[in-house]
Amino acid sequence: MVRRPLGNHYDGPDTLLVTPDTKQTGPVAAETANLQEVIERARFILFDFDGPICRLFAGHSAETVAKDLVEWLERQGLRELLTEEERVHPDPMAVLYAVNRRHPHSDLVVELEERLTQQELKAVPSAWPTEFADPLIRTWSAVGARLAIATNNSARTSASYLESRGLIGCFAPNIYGRTKELNRLKPDPYCLNRALSALGAAPAAALMIGDAPSDFVAAKEAGVSFLGYARNEDKGEELRKAGAEVVVGSLEPVLDMLRA
Repeated sequence: MVRRPLGNHYDGPDTLLVTPDTKQTGPVAAETANLQEVIERARFILFDFDGPICRLFAGHSAETVAKDLVEWLERQGLRELLTEEERVHPDPMAVLYAVNRRHPHSDLVVELEERLTQQELKAVPSAWPTEFADPLIRTWSAVGARLAIATNNSARTSASYLESRGLIGCFAPNIYGRTKELNRLKPDPYCLNRALSALGAAPAAALMIGDAPSDFVAAKEAGVSFLGYARNEDKGEELRKAGAEVVVGSLEPVLDMLRA
């Protein structure tokens, strides 16, 4: 089961989501022109993983994963390592970040990160493909663009999902994910710069597709154009507040422009 894309969303003169049935008038036409420009200019495409390609925790909730990490820490006698707010946080990355802040580069962080990776891998079979992502990836690859993954998820998780969808050949070996140096996760541009270097890509010829403000900040720091994907209005608002100028509520218009 895959969720349908959002309908039109319009908040004001300069804040909108481009969708397939958006009428091409006024600022919407300008937004569509901006979308077409970033697509035509891009020769190297850097995809965030969880969001633009799939919803990793659609069937294996992130909140459950976060709870598992907290319970594992408690079994190690480390309950007091987290604040009460951190113990109930629904994002497993927040738990990992909290432990890393207090014990950076420790064996404890390494073990916790590996536990998170195993939970991500467990989530792969129930992940929901983002609508139009698979044909978009195949089409971009077929027309000669070079593709890479730049994600805060584990590279092993990304590769496992792409393999299950028959998409690994569009990316391998250029899959750059979470490392043991957690301070180098996005919004740090480290994984984007690794991808650019491996691809031999000039930043001006590259495009990052992401769904979070951290993706936008990393792209900006790396000198890479950015296309925001927002599966709901709140996500779109977060991206626009961060500074993203082009945000789509569906990947369909991106695919249509690429095919055209």
